[in-house]
Amino acid sequence: MRFPDDFLWGVATASYQIEGAFNEDGRGESIWDRFSKTPGKVLHGHTGDVACNHYHLYKEDVALIKDLGVDSYRFSIAWPRILPQGSGSVNQKGLDFYKRLVDELLANGIKPAATLYHWDLPQMLENHGGWLNRDTAKHFQDYAQIVFESLGDVIDSWITLNEPWCSAYLGYGNGHHAPGRQSFAEHFGAAHHLLLAHGLALQAYKQLNLSAEIGITLNLIPQYPASSKPADIDATRQADGFQNRWYLDPVFKGHYPQDLPEFLIYVDPYVQEQDLKLISAPIDFLGINFYSRAIIAADQTGKPQSQPAQYPVTAMGWEVYPQGLYDLLLRVHRDYGPIPLYITENGAAFHDILEQGQVADKERINYLEAHFAQAARAIAAGVPLKGYFLWSLLDNFEWAFGYERRFGIIYVDFETQQRILKDSAKWFKLFKKGVVKLSPIS
Repeated sequence: MRFPDDFLWGVATASYQIEGAFNEDGRGESIWDRFSKTPGKVLHGHTGDVACNHYHLYKEDVALIKDLGVDSYRFSIAWPRILPQGSGSVNQKGLDFYKRLVDELLANGIKPAATLYHWDLPQMLENHGGWLNRDTAKHFQDYAQIVFESLGDVIDSWITLNEPWCSAYLGYGNGHHAPGRQSFAEHFGAAHHLLLAHGLALQAYKQLNLSAEIGITLNLIPQYPASSKPADIDATRQADGFQNRWYLDPVFKGHYPQDLPEFLIYVDPYVQEQDLKLISAPIDFLGINFYSRAIIAADQTGKPQSQPAQYPVTAMGWEVYPQGLYDLLLRVHRDYGPIPLYITENGAAFHDILEQGQVADKERINYLEAHFAQAARAIAAGVPLKGYFLWSLLDNFEWAFGYERRFGIIYVDFETQQRILKDSAKWFKLFKKGVVKLSPIS
């Protein structure tokens, strides 16, 4: 249960979830600003207007990161802070904020890991079709180049996109996330344009000859058949194709899954010559966000149908199944390697209670310990796992769930903005120091 000496430990956040300052220093409107203020879209009508007020409290937050003893901090850059209209005039004050943040990280010996897109598309681009409009991918390339030229010499690693499956399906397929569109067929166009944006950003990056590593982060969910019945196994293949291979295959193999003709008919009209060559250009690493697994059975028509959890669940209703992380890492390494892998998000929401200035989140400690152990097991099995970022540093705006779901290892009182280390943060500090050891997997 050991990790290599150069293994990278970090914590992660995202711009809209923590920054606040939604209308300060020239920031433009994002799709999440618009979506969260649309009645009925976010639990309790919560918005990210203030969130964790990180925009003003970033020095305090960096001090907390340093206190944890981690090596790296993964944050995202808000596109509307840099280009308020999505394209055109650059907002220098937006760039300056991220320069201040990076300077503070470097002064404290923390490696900056920057994500270019964590879902906050400028609303002006959504007004012109958003990710259903091919031009948005080109605008993303322009935005990425501006950020690369400004911060390229001080960032340790870059992530182009965070979880394009969520942006495409939850944003354009079922409408649970911003911008709230609902078209299963059209969401494949959004997915393709997101991947094209990734490829175009890679192209811009490589033309600048910068030295940091660059990759993409995918949310991967291992799919397990509910039984050994052929119908359940085939339904699991379909579910895996939709959730995982639809993004892994174009990035690593240069084509969409060929065993899913029922989906290929939707994406084919969007694909132009050279698109998949751009999308499949070599990356330096793959980021994996892992939270849970899916158990799949076939319905009466043979289509995938998720089954109830077999083990305890988190406050999100997600099954706690650490073995899934091990299985996923081995599968990705086998089918898409060799390439360095990072866990760019892993964590859990529980019903945290602040009592007498303390948060005793034993469930989260157990969750992290079990997943760390499976990561160590994967490394021992030959998987080139290079780092692990906990989600999340802070309790924050949890998208459609507002502030009701708490993923942080640091408790945030959203009324006072006080930060309080949960027991999980204290445990993680001791783990990083080598005081706490992982238990062998039984």
